Amino acid sequence: MYLDRTCMGFVITKTMSEFGVDKITMGWSVSAFNWMYSLFQVPGGWLADRFGSRIVLAVAIAWWSIFTAATGSAFGPGSLAIMRGLFGMGEAAAWPAVSRSLLPWLPARQRAFGQGFQHSGSRLGAALTPALAVSIMAHSGWRSVFYVFGAIGLVVAVSWYWYYRDRPQEHRSVNQAELSLLDSARRPPSVRRAVPWARILRSRDLRCLSIMYFCYGWVFWMYMTWLPTYLAEQRHFSLPQIGLGASLPLIAGTAMNITGGWLSDRLARAWGDLRRGRTLVARVGFAVAAVAMVLGVLAESPVAGLACLTLAMAGLELTVPVAWALCLDLAGDFSGSVTGVMNSFGNLGGAISSVVIGYLSTNFGWTEAFVVCSVFCCFAAVLVRRVDPNRSAVEELQAASVKS
Repeated sequence: MYLDRTCMGFVITKTMSEFGVDKITMGWSVSAFNWMYSLFQVPGGWLADRFGSRIVLAVAIAWWSIFTAATGSAFGPGSLAIMRGLFGMGEAAAWPAVSRSLLPWLPARQRAFGQGFQHSGSRLGAALTPALAVSIMAHSGWRSVFYVFGAIGLVVAVSWYWYYRDRPQEHRSVNQAELSLLDSARRPPSVRRAVPWARILRSRDLRCLSIMYFCYGWVFWMYMTWLPTYLAEQRHFSLPQIGLGASLPLIAGTAMNITGGWLSDRLARAWGDLRRGRTLVARVGFAVAAVAMVLGVLAESPVAGLACLTLAMAGLELTVPVAWALCLDLAGDFSGSVTGVMNSFGNLGGAISSVVIGYLSTNFGWTEAFVVCSVFCCFAAVLVRRVDPNRSAVEELQAASVKS
């Protein structure tokens, strides 16, 4: 997934030159992914809750892989926007379905670690993208990047459907000792119920979590879309240096996703306080990101600047497993729908960010663009304090079901 979505950032300079457009036009074109991705998050989450992650994710991976390959056929900013929009439509089901897929496979005490480990794979994929994309471009041009990555995705779609099962009891490799550890294995298959949208959308905790994730998405997609361009324009990195420089923050993010999830679960158990264990990790992460980002863009040395931006990404990614674990805490069997709501806000932030940062960097400079990102991190640190994972977003409906 992250090979496919991250590679766009590394061909932007080439495509702008070939299409004869500026950063503002390109920002609108590539943001088509985020707009469609955000729009279809909730339907994707609902489908995962309704039909299971196995079939929904297999179809989604195949869909977005086809349009990853089709991106290589774009002949201008308009056709590029269409391809990226259809690509985003397919990827919209990814994180809600993937998050939902963890629910029956992990005990509640390991949810944050599971989310962190899972998200670390996405950051590792993004970290590998620069070297792969630059290598392919050097030999075959920028269009071949999309053809190769699209083909890889189709193999992954088939592999996922063949191996994954929605219930551990149905998997041939799971033994009884493993099943005894899982909450889902100790209860009968749940009856499919209508998603309690009225209660979910009234949840104050989900509103705060969603706005917090909007702030996260704004900053994260600045890295995904514009960091290579920043390194080229402002720091005057060569193409190989850009590949390495853009990978370092994502490598840090890979480690911090695992660390953040492990730390949140450990603190929650040690303190006997789920809310404190979750929110403290996220608050620290956003604070580190806010400070390090400003230091990075103001640093005179390109190496020092990149080091600070890498630290900022590390802090930002510390918050990710917490956010997704909070969705499981708040929603249980309806976590696909709830993560869809949260992630739609995150990618709405990314869609707006892709365009606004293009304007800011063109008309004012890169410093202002990074300062705005820092402000969003500060706001997110305040919002996460208001989220309480002990208040279920669907508790009333679940309680009524138990009584009946």
